[in-house]
Amino acid sequence: MQKLIIVGAGGFGREVCAWARQCPDFRREWDIAGFLDDNPDALEGYDVGLPVLNAISSYKPRARDVFVCALGQPQVKRACLEPLLDKGARFIQLIHPSVLIGDRVELGEGVVLCPRVTLTSDIVIENYASFNLNSSAGHDVSVGAFSQVNSFCDLTGGVEVGREVLLGSHATVLPGTKIGDRSIVGAGSVVLRDVPDDTTVFGSPAKAVAS
Repeated sequence: MQKLIIVGAGGFGREVCAWARQCPDFRREWDIAGFLDDNPDALEGYDVGLPVLNAISSYKPRARDVFVCALGQPQVKRACLEPLLDKGARFIQLIHPSVLIGDRVELGEGVVLCPRVTLTSDIVIENYASFNLNSSAGHDVSVGAFSQVNSFCDLTGGVEVGREVLLGSHATVLPGTKIGDRSIVGAGSVVLRDVPDDTTVFGSPAKAVAS
């Protein structure tokens, strides 16, 4: 039996723990051992029934360990995962049983798909990207590594999302639009045109905002 360790014990970590317990592999392929978090008191006040095992940077993966990432900020996610990967950590895909996946959908290592996500056809989701509740991607969408697609986002046909992008809840990206690396799309925004790298946009239509 493998031991699943959740990287991040914040709100998203507690949610991912709940979704993991609803997956077919729970107690068939792996059991949940606990969390890694740099805040040892991250679970104080919550009756999760699992410990914070160690700080993320201090943990040394063991032979039976497998990991899932529950960090919601893309740059933090990359910075925390790379040292674990350098130590040989193996990340599973966590796909909730309510997720709908169509034809020719490629999912990278460590991808997290929360309840009621829909991925239609001819889609590429790169390593360690996450889709939160009720978000969707249409045909020919690509999402780069470490990106975070938050709840109720709608990525329409042909959208290209770069690496380490953060899409706020209820964001909509119109067909064929490109979101550059490390960019942020604010919650509720409607993106009509391409977003350059390292740019924050907000509104309907989405416009660049001062950093």
